[in-house]
Amino acid sequence: MPAKYSIKNYVENGYYHVYNRGVEKRLIFQDDQDYGVFLSYLKNYLSPKDEKELRSKLLETKISLKERDKIWQQIRMKNFNHEISLLAYCLMPNHFHFLIQQKTIDAIDKLMSSLSSRYARYFNQKYNRVGALFQGAYRAVSISNDAQFLHLSRYIHQQALQGDTQQGIQPSSYPEYLGIRNTIWIHPEEILTFFSKFNPSLSYENYVKEDEDFNSLEDLTLETPLQGATQQGVS
Repeated sequence: MPAKYSIKNYVENGYYHVYNRGVEKRLIFQDDQDYGVFLSYLKNYLSPKDEKELRSKLLETKISLKERDKIWQQIRMKNFNHEISLLAYCLMPNHFHFLIQQKTIDAIDKLMSSLSSRYARYFNQKYNRVGALFQGAYRAVSISNDAQFLHLSRYIHQQALQGDTQQGIQPSSYPEYLGIRNTIWIHPEEILTFFSKFNPSLSYENYVKEDEDFNSLEDLTLETPLQGATQQGVS
């Protein structure tokens, strides 16, 4: 029998909790460079790409060969900006969480296939290892109502706040939700419409800081082993 969440029932314009962890619960992010590389790949895939403008730059006479090669790489790079909206994310030492809306029925599959394989190649080369980095295929759980939608965003950001980094918070979309950072490929606006910009008690920040019994929505979130990493970075 297939494992729970291994069969993914995708729909167009559906919302999903997408997550995965390292094989044998191993660390998939060992330093700041690893987090940065993973996020740079997400940026490549999800930022708007104007191919017409990129090709026009190739016609400039003063462009160097290095710049020309970089532009060609950008043109050839897969891009899912028109198919995927990333609403929230959190990167933990041995796993990650995404809240995603896909516009086409196979967009998540395409993004996750490209992202996972590309990052695994980087990681294996850096740490001189071979073999699978992630524990099988990613998991995806569909979101069916507003309560789940809001709860999941809070769950993801509460995970980030429980991290053990020097910055005191794991890499996540939480700064976008607090208005501290504006990132073109992160889309907090849909969730933030549920909250007040002016009343602190009704703000998103206050909502995230509230305690909640996660068991009431456990089918939406995670299998127990994926709960937040310990200080050593292992669930």
